[in-house]
Amino acid sequence: MPGGGFSSVPPTGVELEAKITPIVIISCIMAATGGLMFGYDVGVSGGVTSMPDFLQKFFPVVYRRTNDPGINGNYCKYDNQGLQLFTSSLYLAGLTATFFASYTTRSLGRRLTMLIAGFFFIVGVVLNAAAQDLAMLIIGRILLGCGVGFANQAVPLFLSEIAPTRIRGGLNILFQLNVTIGILFANLINYGTAKIEGGWGWRLSLGLAGIPALLLTVGALLVVDSPNSLIERGHLEEGKAVLRRIRGTDNIEPEFLELVEASRVAKQVKHPFRNLLKRRNRPQLVIAIALQIFQQCTGINAIMFYAPVLFDTLGFGNDAALYSAVITGAVNVLSTIVSIYSVDKVGRRVLLLEAGVQMFFSQVVIAIILGIKVKDHSDDLHRGFAILVVVMVCTFVSAFAWSWGPLGWLIPSETFPLETRSAGQSVTVSVNLLFTFVIAQAFLSMLCHFKFGIFLFFSGWVLIMSIFTLFLLPETKNVPIEEMTERVWKQHWFWKRFMDDDHQGAAVTNGDTAKKNGHANGFDPTSQL
Repeated sequence: MPGGGFSSVPPTGVELEAKITPIVIISCIMAATGGLMFGYDVGVSGGVTSMPDFLQKFFPVVYRRTNDPGINGNYCKYDNQGLQLFTSSLYLAGLTATFFASYTTRSLGRRLTMLIAGFFFIVGVVLNAAAQDLAMLIIGRILLGCGVGFANQAVPLFLSEIAPTRIRGGLNILFQLNVTIGILFANLINYGTAKIEGGWGWRLSLGLAGIPALLLTVGALLVVDSPNSLIERGHLEEGKAVLRRIRGTDNIEPEFLELVEASRVAKQVKHPFRNLLKRRNRPQLVIAIALQIFQQCTGINAIMFYAPVLFDTLGFGNDAALYSAVITGAVNVLSTIVSIYSVDKVGRRVLLLEAGVQMFFSQVVIAIILGIKVKDHSDDLHRGFAILVVVMVCTFVSAFAWSWGPLGWLIPSETFPLETRSAGQSVTVSVNLLFTFVIAQAFLSMLCHFKFGIFLFFSGWVLIMSIFTLFLLPETKNVPIEEMTERVWKQHWFWKRFMDDDHQGAAVTNGDTAKKNGHANGFDPTSQL
């Protein structure tokens, strides 16, 4: 069950027949461009905000400070709330849009939600690339954020539902892989556009986001909606026809019946958010929320958003800063591929704990180097130490990319039972975007006030989350979703106290229903990365 908690044979023991058809591959590639768009938006902002022409036009105070760092010290050159808002507004808008996207995904379908995302992306790109003042720039970022909210809700759902069970996990992580590729592309483009004379390179960087935006929009026009979505909205015959088409076989009756029954069971839950607060669901809720907070408090987004700014602040110079960001972006992509191949072999806990040690070590080393070698008014970092900082940043990024990056999404998606999965995923996405916004808005100010201690701050969080993983996070590798309660929660030294029989009746009933009909395996309306 790679990546998403699915087994290749449903609980009934009847193997579902499915071919890997061209329409599935094309649909998944098209849909995954949503991840490319998200990643590009994450990566492009840091490079653009380190470009002198961009700063001179929109943030003249910061521009003057970067040319005279002695005014506020080396760590405070980029400390500006407006500059941070340029980056963070996207995530606050994404957080708000997620709630609307949850409704459109259920009521209008995955395909139409992806089209809405593409529309927001295109309009946002046009406003950003043509921006004449800060207000236009921020509005563009807000519209991009709306696109992120809709795309992050619909695309992973679509991927998990349209793919055959045996490759569902791998195709689902395709979204996360595309996010890292988007970040890398943004860093490469920033590296090139920063050299353009005439002061319009930043416009090209922001405007090229239109390519993945168009790909997502065209892809959404070309693909069919998922059978799960059609059946969920009452279009049974159309759902059956699409299922036959994407599976490449006429023998689709077992899977069709699974989807119909899973939809019926899911609709019986009238108040999923109220169910989520029940005692028996507390372990999954606590772990889902904790993983999202911890994922952001590793410091990864601070590095991804602001890598060029960060390296420039540390004295690398503008050109070297963008070059270093390209290196970290490439490490991010390669390490995410490592996760795809290792997560179901070595297990979730091993990856998270190993990464904790690696991230803690690299951040402490960076803090020591900067504490000794970078003073408030010093010049460039010595070349040897600069290279060591880049190596340590890459060590940190690689550890995150094969652990807390994809697993922060995977573990919640495979631990919530069917009855609360939709509500649980909404909480997961919301908490993630909220803390992404907080870190993006606060990082440059924290860098100014904490100086090199910012890395000690994040390493402290890494230590806390590693202890949490060691004692409170159970291993979910190769455990079918419908057996989580019996095999995971009831066996855990701490969480089993929430699984007493008095509170477990409803969960057992739902679990037995799903197990009997084989539907918990065939329908995952909220699987994320």
